[in-house]
Amino acid sequence: LDIEILRLKPDTRVADFAAVLETGARLDARCVLVAGNDPDETRLCEHLAMLADLARPYALTVCLEPMPWTDVRNFAQALRIVESAARDNTGVLIDPIHFDRGGSRPAELAGVAPQRLPYLQFCDAPAERPSTLEGLLHQARAERLPPGQGGLDLAALLRAVPRDVPLSLEVPMATLARTMPASARARLLRETTERWLVAQGLAG
Repeated sequence: LDIEILRLKPDTRVADFAAVLETGARLDARCVLVAGNDPDETRLCEHLAMLADLARPYALTVCLEPMPWTDVRNFAQALRIVESAARDNTGVLIDPIHFDRGGSRPAELAGVAPQRLPYLQFCDAPAERPSTLEGLLHQARAERLPPGQGGLDLAALLRAVPRDVPLSLEVPMATLARTMPASARARLLRETTERWLVAQGLAG
């Protein structure tokens, strides 16, 4: 579904990503996950537009993911940058944990064009937000929860996006990984997510 992660920094040479995009296309990827690591929003928009142009021949959509510790901290900012880039093969990638920790709300998705939300990453986390950057990073990178086992309002989020949007499960669980192999964790996450979707009336 996607390839990752490309970071747009002040000194990024967008042309250097050509081989990555070509390889992704050979693997039948549809999207490219991008992080905004540039405080100059005008330059970031320009680089995003250049990347979208570079990705177009490979039929790839460039998806900017807001994360509260990057220079693109929340959904509203990411959408503003994507719209300013003015390319039809760009979108915003929502990850529920970043969406919540960045202070975004499902109501912000009203009226957003469906093509700007080509897919979602999916996970759960405790409702209480970490009080430190270290805690925020650790939770996001190492200790997430399967959907339905935390306190994020996942149902409201899914009801606010297109019904058929693909979900990409991103649920790192470092503690569980010590005792459960990757294949078993993947099976657990898929089954847990499917049960939750059915319970919420969101399956199909």
